[in-house]
Amino acid sequence: MEHPHSTEHAARYAALVARDSRFDGRFYVGVSSTGVYCRPVCRVRTPKAENCHFFENAAAAEAAGFRPCLRCRPELAPGLAAIDSASRLAWAAAQRIEAGQVDEAGLEGLAARLGITDRHLRRLFADTFGVTPVAYAQTQRLLLAKRLLADTGLPVTDVALAAGFGSLRRFNALFQTRYGLTPTELRRASAPSGEGQGMRFELGFRPPFDWPRLLGFLSGRCIAGVEAVVGDTYHRSVRFTQGGVTHLGWLALGLASGRDAVAVTVSPSLVRVLPAVLAAVRRLCDLACEPDAVAAVLGPLAAAAPGLRVPGAFDGFEMSVRAVLGQQVTVKAAHTLAGRFAAALGERIETPYPHIERLFPSAERVAAASIDDIASLGIVRQRTVAILALAREVAEGRLDLGPAADVDATVAQLEALPGIGRWTAQYIALRALGWPDAWPSGDVALIKSLGVASAREADAAAEAWRPWRAYATLHLWRRLNEPDAQTGEAR
Repeated sequence: MEHPHSTEHAARYAALVARDSRFDGRFYVGVSSTGVYCRPVCRVRTPKAENCHFFENAAAAEAAGFRPCLRCRPELAPGLAAIDSASRLAWAAAQRIEAGQVDEAGLEGLAARLGITDRHLRRLFADTFGVTPVAYAQTQRLLLAKRLLADTGLPVTDVALAAGFGSLRRFNALFQTRYGLTPTELRRASAPSGEGQGMRFELGFRPPFDWPRLLGFLSGRCIAGVEAVVGDTYHRSVRFTQGGVTHLGWLALGLASGRDAVAVTVSPSLVRVLPAVLAAVRRLCDLACEPDAVAAVLGPLAAAAPGLRVPGAFDGFEMSVRAVLGQQVTVKAAHTLAGRFAAALGERIETPYPHIERLFPSAERVAAASIDDIASLGIVRQRTVAILALAREVAEGRLDLGPAADVDATVAQLEALPGIGRWTAQYIALRALGWPDAWPSGDVALIKSLGVASAREADAAAEAWRPWRAYATLHLWRRLNEPDAQTGEAR
C-alpha cells in the first residue's frame, strides 16, 4: 500500500477514475469511508482520493480489514501473468495456491514442489505480495466460497467443502468476521440460479480478447472424443486427481454476453476440485494476458490481431503428448493420431454432449502400455519411445507439467528424454507451461513467416520480442497460415 501523496497513488487513482480495464486485477482499491475494496473498473461512485488505499492483491486488501465489493466482485478479476511478478517463485507459489495445491500438500509440500524450504517460501511470498502464503490461501478460499454462494445453488455445507474448509463452523465464523455477512445472508442477497446441468462461472480478462482466433486455433487441434468446438463454444472432458481421489467430469467455455469475461459451465461432479478446474481454464484461455504490454513490444507484428492469446493447455501431460505427435507432421495428421491415441487408451465418460465421450489417457495408463500398443496406432517408433518416457516421468512424479512448473528445469528435463528436442520442449513450455517468452526454435513455419534462411536468423530476429516471444510465435503462425489454414506444420 503506497503513501496517499505518492506518484504511484496518483497514477492508480487516475486509472480508477478512468475505470481503466488495463489495470483490472493488477491492483485493488480499499475505500476507508466504506470499508470495502473494489476492482479499478468498479461502477460505483468514485471515492475521494484521500479515502483510497491501493493494494497489489485481494489478500492484502483483506489483511488490512477491507471486505470485497458485492457489485464489482473482486473474485472475478483477471490474474497476473508471470512477467508481472518481481519473483517467479512467488508467482509460481501463488498460481499453485489458486489451483488448490496448498490444501492438498500443505505449505511444506508446496515449498518442496518449488524446490525451496517453507521458511524461504514464506519470506519470499511476503516480500512479493505483502501477505503470507497462508493468508493468501485463506483469501482464495473465502473468495471461491463467495463465488459459489453467489453463482450456484450448492448447499452451504458443500460450498465450505468445495472451497477447502474442513469445518462448517470455522467457515461460517471466518466468513462473517471477514465479510460482515453470514454465508446464508450473502446467498439471499445474491439469489443464485439453479444448477441445471452444471455450475456456471465467469472468469475475467483484460480486453481486447480475440476469442474467435483462440477458438479457431483450438478447433483445428481438438482431440476427437475428448474435446470439440461447436458453434462458438468449446467442450471437453476433465480428469483431476487430488488427495488420492480422481474426479471425472466435463466443461463448456464461451464468451460471457456483454462482459469482459469467459463463461464456464462445469459439471457438478467437479465441485471438490473447482480451484484446479478454474485455474486450468485460465491457463487454456491465457486470461492473465496483458494485451497492451504485449503490443508495446511486438509493435507492427501484433497490430493486425490485437488481443491474440497464446492458447494454453488444460492438462500438461495431454498437451505434451500432443506436441510429440505433432513433430514434423501437419496439423491434420497430428489431429488424427491424437484421436486414435485417445480412442485406444482413454476411458469412456458420460457427458451431456454426444461428441465428448472419453477422457484423454492418464500418464499412468500410458506408462503401462507397451511399445507395440502405441506403435500399432500408426505412431513411428521414435515418437512412441518419447511418449512412453514422458508418461513414466510424469507417472512417477519426476516431471512436473502442472501449473507454474519451473520452466528452465522442466525444459532441461524434457530435452533429456529420448525423442524430445529443443522444438518440442519449447512448444511444451509455450502451451503446457504457459511461459510467455517460450520460442520453438527451428520451427519451419516461423522461419518461413519471417522470410529468413535459417533457425539461427529466426532466433536472432526474435530477440527483439522478449519477454513476449510466445505471442510473437502465435502472430507469426497466424500471419503465415491465415491465407491458407491447411498449410504449415502442426502446432
